[in-house]
Amino acid sequence: MMEFNTAGLISLQDALDKMRAHTPAKTVQDVETVPLATAAGRITAAPVCSPVFVPPFDNSAMDGYAVRCADVHQGAVLPVAGKAFAGAPFYGEWPAKSCIRIMTGAPVPNGADAVIMQEQAEVSEAGVSFTTDVVKGQNIRLIGDDIQQGDSVLAQGVRLGAAELPLLASLGVEQVQVFKPLKVAIFSTGDELQPVGTPLQEGQIYDTNRFAVHLMLKQIGCTVLDLGIIRDDPQALHQAFQQANDFADLVISSGGVSVGEADYTKKMLDELGEVGFWKLAIKPGKPFAFGKLKKAWFCGLPGNPVSAALTFYQLVQPFIAGLSGHTAWSLPPRLKAKATTPFSKSPGRLDFQRGIFTTNANGELEVCTTGHQGSHVFSSFSQANCFVVLESERGRVTAGEMVDVEPFNALLRG
Repeated sequence: MMEFNTAGLISLQDALDKMRAHTPAKTVQDVETVPLATAAGRITAAPVCSPVFVPPFDNSAMDGYAVRCADVHQGAVLPVAGKAFAGAPFYGEWPAKSCIRIMTGAPVPNGADAVIMQEQAEVSEAGVSFTTDVVKGQNIRLIGDDIQQGDSVLAQGVRLGAAELPLLASLGVEQVQVFKPLKVAIFSTGDELQPVGTPLQEGQIYDTNRFAVHLMLKQIGCTVLDLGIIRDDPQALHQAFQQANDFADLVISSGGVSVGEADYTKKMLDELGEVGFWKLAIKPGKPFAFGKLKKAWFCGLPGNPVSAALTFYQLVQPFIAGLSGHTAWSLPPRLKAKATTPFSKSPGRLDFQRGIFTTNANGELEVCTTGHQGSHVFSSFSQANCFVVLESERGRVTAGEMVDVEPFNALLRG
């Protein structure tokens, strides 16, 4: 049983803390093993250990000459007894007081205890002399110097991407154990909504929120059940909640959370589950709901498009990361920037305005507004590259003041 106080507005941090506190450490228990080629975007379900040593053998760090240090002294000229290349080691007989021509990455011949780079060698018909002293072990990369066989190279809870998958490929890892994708059911509520592409009648608007949420969920890697638009009818809404609960780990609705006369979502939550909290002290995004159905978690987004996108980004995105086992997830750190335009604000709520930050000729961060910040103006997201985060107690910001900016992560950058 969840214990929440749903009276009044709560801060963004309190909301995040409550959501985190009521999320099991590993909600997604199902695990599967997938080929490396299809593992992009998946979350590791167990640490990945190296099956090999890296490098797998002693090899040369330079183009040069493999030598026995005892043979190298001032005035010594060493005949070249053979050559070693990457992929073509030297296997022949290696006479005393001679050297082996060696290329970067080639296995070091047995008995060699140093490699002298070619820039420190003088070649003549008689052989090779060296212009530097030699130290045992120089320019030799020893077996396992980078990674020992059995070392953990990736922890559990890491999202596999362009930095991680080539690493595993370099180790010869063919398959990886990952969490199964989180299952999310989505729907919108409201008689005024129409699917994208349908001609609008008077008083109707397009269902932008569900379209945007679906895109973001797919980008995060979730399996999505789209239940469409649910009309303002208690029976239809009850059926949608039940269907979503049967399928999903998480249910996300859009609209119907402002507790107006025709808003049935809160009533439905009271019947089918528990309400965690209902109102946030942020702008935009005050009417955001969090709770638990019989099986699935529930997040109710506001009906206004900017509010829906903001609350998904700031609250649902980290919640999904936790449910998915993505323990390394975090938002980009906030930075200080100088405002080059005014920002309108009244004290009272933490405000996330859309802005464009750049670096000026002096290397200093600056930020300007995208213009009108109404919660219906979704074009502000397409123009912006950051949130300008204005403290709850702060009022109007004038040009020249310092503000906090939070750069968009990949979810909003494209």
